[in-house]
Amino acid sequence: MDAPRFAFLVLEEHPYGREMLRRILAAGFAPAVVVVESSDVADEEREKFLVRCEGRELAPTIAEQAAQGGIPVESLPAHRSAALMGLLGDEPLDLMVLGGTRIIRGAILDHPAHGVVNSHPGLLPDCRGSASPAWSVFHDIPVGASTHFCDRGIDTGDLLLRREFPVRRGMTYEDLCHGTLVLAGALMAEALTAYREDRWPQLRRPQGESPWPTFKNAPDEVLEVVRTKLADQTYGCYVD
Repeated sequence: MDAPRFAFLVLEEHPYGREMLRRILAAGFAPAVVVVESSDVADEEREKFLVRCEGRELAPTIAEQAAQGGIPVESLPAHRSAALMGLLGDEPLDLMVLGGTRIIRGAILDHPAHGVVNSHPGLLPDCRGSASPAWSVFHDIPVGASTHFCDRGIDTGDLLLRREFPVRRGMTYEDLCHGTLVLAGALMAEALTAYREDRWPQLRRPQGESPWPTFKNAPDEVLEVVRTKLADQTYGCYVD
């Protein structure tokens, strides 16, 4: 198959989206358009991750990568279905790729011919929702990332790829946040390669059930436990 024609959705200059865009461009997949959410939420999430990734290598900005690749960039106050449909119009898309966004709902999920795909920084179905590295450590769930289709639930769509991130003794919470960020981008590049090679029918499978709830943002008291477990090396899923 040919490379897919897709839109890439991202919170404005979020490190997660920057890394994913770098990975998919390096694999030979250029978006037809980048749609940036420019909002207070995007600012808050970006600054939060910049702190977590401080001292670690970050990909070039979305603006820099798009300019170098000649990729058009559009901006919206939120990735809401009606606004996206109005922006994309009758644009024929094979896929929509999420590079770190809020939950996408509504008719836009049915717009691309072959679906909306997301890379989630947690192992599905066990760690759905927000702050996956934190909840993984808190509940002794293996850390990792998953590439999946988006449906009308929260991180419940069919899986394409799923891979553990090896957590070693001495790693910090920031190491896990950055590591899963990089892994999620790499998995999306692999998923797009599999699309081009017509391997999605073999890879696609239901997630199954999870014993855990869909997690929300981790409060400070949870993050304190997470940091303590990593410092004391009492997390239950070390690889060494």
